[in-house]
Amino acid sequence: MRTLLSASLFSLTALTVGFLTATSAQAQTVQISGAGATFPAPLLQRWFDAYNRTVDPTVQVSYQSVGSGAGLEQVINGTVDFGVSEAPFSGARLEGFRAKYRYEPLQLPLGGGAIEFAYNLPGIEDGELILKRETYCGIVTGEITRWDDNRIKADNPGIANKLPPLDITWVHRSDGSGTTFVFTNHLKAACPNWTAGAGTSVEWPVGIGAQGNEGVAATIKQEPGTIGYVNQSYAKLENMATARLENKAGNIVEFSTEAATSALDAPIPDDFALLVPDPEGPDDYLIVGLFWVMLYREYPDQEKLTKLVETLKWTQGPEGQAITRELDYIPMPEAAIQRIFAELDAITVNPNAVR
Repeated sequence: MRTLLSASLFSLTALTVGFLTATSAQAQTVQISGAGATFPAPLLQRWFDAYNRTVDPTVQVSYQSVGSGAGLEQVINGTVDFGVSEAPFSGARLEGFRAKYRYEPLQLPLGGGAIEFAYNLPGIEDGELILKRETYCGIVTGEITRWDDNRIKADNPGIANKLPPLDITWVHRSDGSGTTFVFTNHLKAACPNWTAGAGTSVEWPVGIGAQGNEGVAATIKQEPGTIGYVNQSYAKLENMATARLENKAGNIVEFSTEAATSALDAPIPDDFALLVPDPEGPDDYLIVGLFWVMLYREYPDQEKLTKLVETLKWTQGPEGQAITRELDYIPMPEAAIQRIFAELDAITVNPNAVR
């Protein structure tokens, strides 16, 4: 009887200790929330998962891939701990942030990437299609409407007889998008006949809209005759066919991390807002951009701020940058990383910080 009672007390004690330990571990978990660009979403999700599994299991970062515009709005509204965008704060959004928080937003680049023309053409494999500048400008403006147009055939003498007699369906983003910001900045610089300007949202002269890089990729994969713009990581993950393009130097190039890195090899200004709408190097890939994490300069919680800064610094270290390269994104150069770390270290704690 005494043995059974002792065993029961031991089991109860062990259960209580286990419960208290689990409760303590749960209480120590730091939840960090972010939202924004779909462009770097595959990389961000890999980063945050790897950090939780291999570095600090008490840090759980949830990231909503909702588009740059929606992410910036959530930062302004104070509903997330950080945002991510391929377009820096500007215009009404910048004024709205300044009015609410009484300081400038902290915008720090975490990496770069490229945008590709992805297409769905029966019988035309990945990399077979060439689009010179005048041709892709004609497609996005609606001046070229058929795949068997003589201008596309002239760009592609080797596959001219394979180009199908299909209408061209241009697929673009329907949401406020940093990918659109990067892409339309290139069109504005490269296409004399482009009149819709540049921004996270524009009035497209032709085409159908889809939500996020995910939606554009899905639409293209489902519909023969479609072509649109997607981040290079989505093109790779979805095994999409992408075109080779004519760059500013007049050379036909395809995406590679080397060609995109070369295109982004430019001095980064004091505010980190580097834009390279039409790179000039002979081997440069032509549609490239950075993505920025959007932070507050004051946080009300010391522990959350510490964990957030540690996580972001890890993304720029050896393990984080190995994942960056694996997914074909462009790591930040070391000189920029030291500036980024200095800005992260300057963020302060204010229990009364506006949210």
